[in-house]
Order: sequence, then structure tokens, then C-alpha cells
Amino acid sequence: MIEGGIPDFVALTFTGVVAPAGTPATIVAKLSAAINESLKSADIVAALGKLGAEVRTGPAQEFAAFIAKERAMWIDVVTRAGIKAE
Repeated sequence: MIEGGIPDFVALTFTGVVAPAGTPATIVAKLSAAINESLKSADIVAALGKLGAEVRTGPAQEFAAFIAKERAMWIDVVTRAGIKAE
């Protein structure tokens, strides 16, 4: 998009694990810890790296904040572009 005249525009693809709203914090913490621990495996990092993926770990709250930021950005993009669902 930078080439198209939109400076500082970056579009990411990402994969993450989410739980239904209202999932108890203790369960979210256990799942997050297990997932983050598994992503420390050299085999998993290597396999994902072959797919061009960069492994990032962190607390669930950090991922939730990232999703909220992305959502807000894309709502703005869609609104400004006048995009409508068909």
C-alpha cells in the first residue's frame, strides 16, 4: 500500500488462539501458559519458520490489545473507503 501512495500502511496476517468471551481468567491463563510454552520448542519454531511465520509469545491480554487495535484500524479503513457488505 505504501507503493500506492498510502504512507506508513502495513497490513499483517496473523494466527492466534482465542477463547469465547466470558472464559474464566484462570482457564485463559492456563491455556496461554501452555501455548506459550509449546511455542518455545525449536521444532515448532523451525516448522513455522519454513512457512514464513514469526513466532511471538506473550500474555493473553497483549494479544487481546493487538486484536482490538487491528479491529479499530480496519473499521476505520472500511468506513473511509465506504465499503459495504454485499
